[in-house]
Amino acid sequence: ALVKGISEFVDKDTEEMRSDIMNRGGKPLEVIEGPLMSGMNVVGDLFGSGKMFLPQVIKSARVMKKAVAYLLPFMEKEKREKMIALGVDPDAQAEDDDSQYAGKFLIATVKGDVHDIGKNIVAVVLGCNNYKVYDIGVMCECDKILEAAKKYKVDAIGLSGLITPSLDEMVFVAKEMSKQGFRVPLLIGGATTSKMHTAVKIAPQYGSDEHPVIHVLDASRAVTVVSNLLNDTEKPDYVADIQDEYAELREEYYASLEDRRFLSLPDACKKRCQLDFSILPPAPPKEHLGSHAVTYALEDVIPYIDWNPFFQTWQLRGRYPNRGFPKIFNDDTVGAEAKRLYDDAQKMLEVIVDEKRLELRGVYGLYEAQRSADGEDVDVFDSSNNTTKAATFCMLRQQAEVDGAASYYSQADFVAPSDSDSAGKGNNKRDHLGMFAVACFGADKWATYYEEQNDDFSKIMVQALADRFVEACAEALHKDMRRTYWGYAKDEDLTPDDLLKVKYDGIRPAPGYPSQPDHTEKKTMWDLLDVEAKSGIKLSESLSMMPASSVSALVFAHPQAQYFAVGKIEKDQVQSYAQRKGRSVQDMERWLSPILNYDRD
Repeated sequence: ALVKGISEFVDKDTEEMRSDIMNRGGKPLEVIEGPLMSGMNVVGDLFGSGKMFLPQVIKSARVMKKAVAYLLPFMEKEKREKMIALGVDPDAQAEDDDSQYAGKFLIATVKGDVHDIGKNIVAVVLGCNNYKVYDIGVMCECDKILEAAKKYKVDAIGLSGLITPSLDEMVFVAKEMSKQGFRVPLLIGGATTSKMHTAVKIAPQYGSDEHPVIHVLDASRAVTVVSNLLNDTEKPDYVADIQDEYAELREEYYASLEDRRFLSLPDACKKRCQLDFSILPPAPPKEHLGSHAVTYALEDVIPYIDWNPFFQTWQLRGRYPNRGFPKIFNDDTVGAEAKRLYDDAQKMLEVIVDEKRLELRGVYGLYEAQRSADGEDVDVFDSSNNTTKAATFCMLRQQAEVDGAASYYSQADFVAPSDSDSAGKGNNKRDHLGMFAVACFGADKWATYYEEQNDDFSKIMVQALADRFVEACAEALHKDMRRTYWGYAKDEDLTPDDLLKVKYDGIRPAPGYPSQPDHTEKKTMWDLLDVEAKSGIKLSESLSMMPASSVSALVFAHPQAQYFAVGKIEKDQVQSYAQRKGRSVQDMERWLSPILNYDRD
């Protein structure tokens, strides 16, 4: 049952095993040390060899946790009776005896970041391999992480994060670990992290042969990394290989900086993308200008769910030609597991919808807009008085030189300037800019509920489905903006599959992502739309959206607008950008740290 992840009869099976062992003069702990650990060893071996996949591992862990929870009262009773017999006060003993574990590991999502699905998966997988995992949660301050590491005397620390400001926070934690004399390995993971960034920016702050800094790509690698680091025999050669690899990555990185050429900001501006603004998209109906709260029924957005990221969350990846959904079901290796996971998701999705366990809320806004006088930002105007500037969205421009490139893009290029043909004919016609923020509420409550039930599988499942629901809601809202609220594509007739393939006119890039990699622009949107008051979606101090299952975006209507990556930028642009935003260069360097083409002072 444990290997197959069947939890329906776990209490009955565990009691049967406990009674049998007790009748033979044994102890409740023998159930864990015997059949349960034997089963988890089988699971670990199968997972490590690629013969078992993450969803099944999480299900097996659920059986293990429920069985241990059932046995705990019996073990505590036996422990107290033994101490009393020895004349020892059981209440004076340490509550957290972790001597029986293979090692102790602390994991946390760093300050300002609320994303924890990946962290939760790593914690479960390590737990399956007899490591004691101290998961101290999300938005963890550096002091909290290091104090907990000292308190629990952990053998390694893991940091997780999704948004780009988390990268800088990880560097800070590494520096503090060095200052405070830590001597334990530091593991780095999360969607925004990379082996290159870890090698170049984090490892030099703390890493050594004794306590390396190592990037962990996904949960399946975590066990191998931790076991090698905590094995005195394996560790020296393993760490030496990592150190050599990271040294090569640093050499490669700094060599690429020497080879890379950049345009000055004025020269890049001269090559801005030139779009035809002689005919602007139609203006939105006046009643849709300004900021508006919206809600969506869960069942209405189901057709817009993109299931591909769902399988990626669970680390199920088909091989060509069976990469995407639903072709993944045909894959010889992961197909059967993917189908079982999908069926499990459908069962939970049905319950979520029928019982309205989650809720979709958000805000959208539409405003008259024009490119700023210098061509680098977008000014939007008050919906009730179009002569009053309501806000300015500051943009970043590509600077890395590319042979033959005709244009160096900024999102500002996709909005008409004040002197465009349509605006210059005396009719004061302006372009427009849209934006929205949506979130799926309720997942945290149910994740906590399942955690209390020792059901990590359902906990991770509800978080993964909340992510799918909010992305589907964003797809539905963007469609409604194109067809109704803005109405520039009233006759659009696309299938949900067409929408996922971005066959519509316009784009919806998110602040903090490649086209505008500055998270501080979210604050401009939140203030303009009054997002928190109208929807309940909040921003952390690192500008991560709360709840974690949230999406925000700017909406550009021009049919030639396109997604692009700003890439690395030079100091002249940072100085200009900081001035335009009214912030210090040092402050903006901190927020833009991952894309700077120079070392900060």
